[in-house]
Amino acid sequence: MARACIYLFSRHFPFGKLTLSCAIMPYRWSPETSDEPQRLTLWPHRSLTPRGFVVFIGLTAALFLLPLLSQLGHPGLWMLLPFLGAALGGIWWALDRNHKDRAITETLTLNTDRIELVRVGPRRRQTWEANPHWVRLTLHATAGPVPSYLTLSGSGREVELGAFLTVAERIALKPELEARLARLH
Repeated sequence: MARACIYLFSRHFPFGKLTLSCAIMPYRWSPETSDEPQRLTLWPHRSLTPRGFVVFIGLTAALFLLPLLSQLGHPGLWMLLPFLGAALGGIWWALDRNHKDRAITETLTLNTDRIELVRVGPRRRQTWEANPHWVRLTLHATAGPVPSYLTLSGSGREVELGAFLTVAERIALKPELEARLARLH
């Protein structure tokens, strides 16, 4: 994983604000030597670990059951339990679904004769290939669906790279990728 620091200009304040943003980037270059084809693997942030999932569900269940202590021995307890169980099951399902939907990887392989982008998502696999001499890397500041929209153009098609990355991560990735593309020529 790469660590990058970039300066960002924020328009959220009346006179703007220049901030330094440092983060561990959710991508990895391999291999590090320039003799072999370069491979960039990107993935979205996954902040909830399996252990964190267990802790969160356990604490939520405990907090759901805490008010029921006053109902112990009362017949109303049995009427509330199915609803609390359904709520806890819904939270479990939503977190699990989110984890599966974030199981996305993008792999960009840079060869001297071909560039290939493979995006593997939870429901489908997409590929794109182009000749590296005709590939153009563009960072659309405002023209895309999100700020700092990063695209690769070639073979008559334009594809987005790192749709799940933050603005700062896409800005930091562009010069790195430009340098690697320049080495191919």
